Amino acid sequence: MRVSEAMTRDVVVANPNQSLCEVARIMADCDIGCMPVSENDKLVGMITDRDITVRAIARGKAPDSTKVREVMSSDIKYCFDDIEISDVARNMGEIKLHRLPVVNRDKHLVGILALADVANCEGPEEVGVAVCGISEPIKVAIG
Repeated sequence: MRVSEAMTRDVVVANPNQSLCEVARIMADCDIGCMPVSENDKLVGMITDRDITVRAIARGKAPDSTKVREVMSSDIKYCFDDIEISDVARNMGEIKLHRLPVVNRDKHLVGILALADVANCEGPEEVGVAVCGISEPIKVAIG
């Protein structure tokens, strides 16, 4: 099955100039934990509830005045809509992400693929591969 058959198409997008407070309200209203960030029809980042908590609130940044661009992840990982879900699930495990923005071959945002989408379409084996990768502890060399 292809990503386009499983992804969520109705994507709520943030603007990098929005305040964290605005984005957090949207996340709460839509019951979502992340939003792609787009500027001039180009995907420029991802903002998650964890970004807001760890990169802003925990560091004393004011949610009303701090902009999305200040705490978003700009190293964007994404997948194409015409790829097999099993390949993407394996990749999600390797790069330790629960959700990926989905773009078409023109690199326009067309959806989001979450582990839940993979589970609904592919079943426990593919999700298991991804979750095992995500859950694997990061090895740190000491000395």
